[in-house]
Amino acid sequence: MSTRKNINRLATIGGICTVVALAASGCGAGGPASSSGSAGTSTVNVLVEAGGHAELTGVAEQCKKEAGVDVNFVELPYDGMFNRLSSEFSSGTVSFDVAALDSVWLPSFKDAVQPIDELFTDEAKKDIFPALVKEANVDGHFIGMPAWTNAEIILYRKDLFEDAKNKADFQAKYGYGLAAPTTWKQYQDISAFFTKDGMYGTDVKGGVETEWLAHVLQAGSPMVLDANNKVVIDNAAHKEALDFYTSLVKDAPSGAAQVDWAAAQNLFNQGKTAMTRFWAHAYRQIPKDSAVAGKVGAAPMIAGSAGVGGVPGPWYLSVPKATKNADAAKKFVKCAYDYNDKGIESNLGLAARISAFEKYQDKPGYESFKPLIQTLNGKATATRPATEKWQQIVDTVLVPMLQKAVAGGDSATLLADAKKQIEDLLK
Repeated sequence: MSTRKNINRLATIGGICTVVALAASGCGAGGPASSSGSAGTSTVNVLVEAGGHAELTGVAEQCKKEAGVDVNFVELPYDGMFNRLSSEFSSGTVSFDVAALDSVWLPSFKDAVQPIDELFTDEAKKDIFPALVKEANVDGHFIGMPAWTNAEIILYRKDLFEDAKNKADFQAKYGYGLAAPTTWKQYQDISAFFTKDGMYGTDVKGGVETEWLAHVLQAGSPMVLDANNKVVIDNAAHKEALDFYTSLVKDAPSGAAQVDWAAAQNLFNQGKTAMTRFWAHAYRQIPKDSAVAGKVGAAPMIAGSAGVGGVPGPWYLSVPKATKNADAAKKFVKCAYDYNDKGIESNLGLAARISAFEKYQDKPGYESFKPLIQTLNGKATATRPATEKWQQIVDTVLVPMLQKAVAGGDSATLLADAKKQIEDLLK
């Protein structure tokens, strides 16, 4: 996905308007926000991406019951929400008391939202995935409470993996048993084995950057920029990750340069691929009439030399400095933490607290949660670089470079060119 202007981008970061949830969550609804509550009122206006209402409905109901806070949700499309935030934050007058922020927006709006350090107790931090705790802290203060998050895991066809003939043939060819892969060498072998008779072993998503960047983390490097914002995209880890990623093209459907999240999800659900690296929420959203319904297994993201690493997709609840209703706003944010598991009962079915996922992980239908927990707790798991230019870097440099790479371009040359382009953007 090269842009956040469509459903696919929202799926990347765990947004609400996923391919499956679109109709159910009423994406695109919204309009002018109501005025922000007067000081001391018990009603808060919560600005959310279209569909975010569904994720937070259970929280809002509980918050009214437990804290006496009424919630008025205002839903806007992704771009419309960013524009509203930018406009109102710039003006110094806001029509909302709480805003759900995409993680990549935190650097842009850090000066417009107020610290909520008091909500990040030692106990609370222990129950939030480490990468999210780190990302929520900007310039020494916590400015957003994670509401939900996501990460890629391995989804695979259990029926194919458990087939007696497939197991015997795989054992004879590779010398070990056919099972969910735990190493990338196994992933390569399995991908090659199932690429036959109109079936492909995996997919390669040239239209999105996140999956390749997960391999960068697994190879031991920060993504694109180091802690000092130095561009490191041409280092050995980035090349290793890119070379591995493009090595799978031969066992993936043609046209990899144009494959994005929606295309990959459709390929898997239609039974065209034996494995996919995909966002964990998709496990529970496989249509009942799909060719693979009831036949899918879930496994954690695979480790590289630096360990298991994934790129989380969190959204955060933040309180603007300009609100006149900060006390009630913070009560709602605390409710969203206290009753974070309510989000699992929504269409998207995600949360941000470790205990919320653990509450459901052993229940039928939630088999993706243990792999998700392991991935989000991975040693190499890290959030995107904290720069206001990140989305511009993705859209104008990373995705075009990746598309050229999966089409056969030289990785060293492409990475060197990307470094120069990014350095120019950051000047």
